[in-house]
Amino acid sequence: MAASYGPHDLGRDCFAWLVGEGGWGESNSGLVRGSGESLLVDTLIDLTQTRQMLEGIATLVEDHPIRTVVNTHADGDHWFGNELVAGPGVEIIASESAAASMTAAVAAELASLWAREDRVGDFVRSVAGSFDPTGVTATAPTRTFSGELDLDVGGRHVRLVQVGPAHTAGDVVVHVPDAKVVYTGDILFIGGAPLVWDGPLSRCIAACDLLLDLDVTTVVPGHGPVTGKEGVARVRDYLVYVEQEATRRFEAGLDLAEAIASIDLSGFPEMSEHERIAANVTNVYEQLDPAMPRAGRLEQFDLMASVHLCARTAGPADGTPA
Repeated sequence: MAASYGPHDLGRDCFAWLVGEGGWGESNSGLVRGSGESLLVDTLIDLTQTRQMLEGIATLVEDHPIRTVVNTHADGDHWFGNELVAGPGVEIIASESAAASMTAAVAAELASLWAREDRVGDFVRSVAGSFDPTGVTATAPTRTFSGELDLDVGGRHVRLVQVGPAHTAGDVVVHVPDAKVVYTGDILFIGGAPLVWDGPLSRCIAACDLLLDLDVTTVVPGHGPVTGKEGVARVRDYLVYVEQEATRRFEAGLDLAEAIASIDLSGFPEMSEHERIAANVTNVYEQLDPAMPRAGRLEQFDLMASVHLCARTAGPADGTPA
């Protein structure tokens, strides 16, 4: 299924709202309808995008109002639109670990990236310049959990499973057993390279294994087109490869910059956003060297911005696809 903009009917009253090709900031949402109510999986990066999504699904929820929102994790492109669905009779759910980062301070820090006059700002504007997260009112979850949570959505069983720390500290996947559908949040990027902020990578690989073990036929990633288990397996292949290659370089004594620059990603030509290798390799090095200071988001963005700039300047000759 192509990642064309708008709603996609997955069957059995499950839907996906897909945004563009799934690049930076182009996150997906999901909708699960039960008898007389609906569950929304994630809101979007800014109020304009979220309003467009809510307008686009208005007929789907006319007789099935949204009573539950699940934020799969704490990245702003999956919860910054919460204020537009919050209110009496609406429960917003996230893992405890995710909720800890869903604050006004974190939202303001992320929104400030667009205005930075440095390499990070240039990078963010170049990959996500059409979005505007300024003016968002941080609207936190009203219910949190750890581990697993079973929900009744108008008589339908919906299962929430915390798989973080992985992509972030508190990732959750949303499984709809009777439809054989799972919404994965950013455990999966389809079409773009996976990104591991918190990790370790082994936890992301374990999350992929969990998805592969589920009785599902339809997989809605956090970014990119709807896929099946073949998409999950491909993401797993990338993560295993990067973990192995980064470990080899660490053991050979290469520094972080050398490791990032020397990993050949030509085996994954279908993936874009290859600058994410910088964050992923950093994560592996941090796990292998506990004394290494953990990079914050700003530092991770700066590392990726550097790789992005080098790729645009040098092209694919260095083994890293542009």
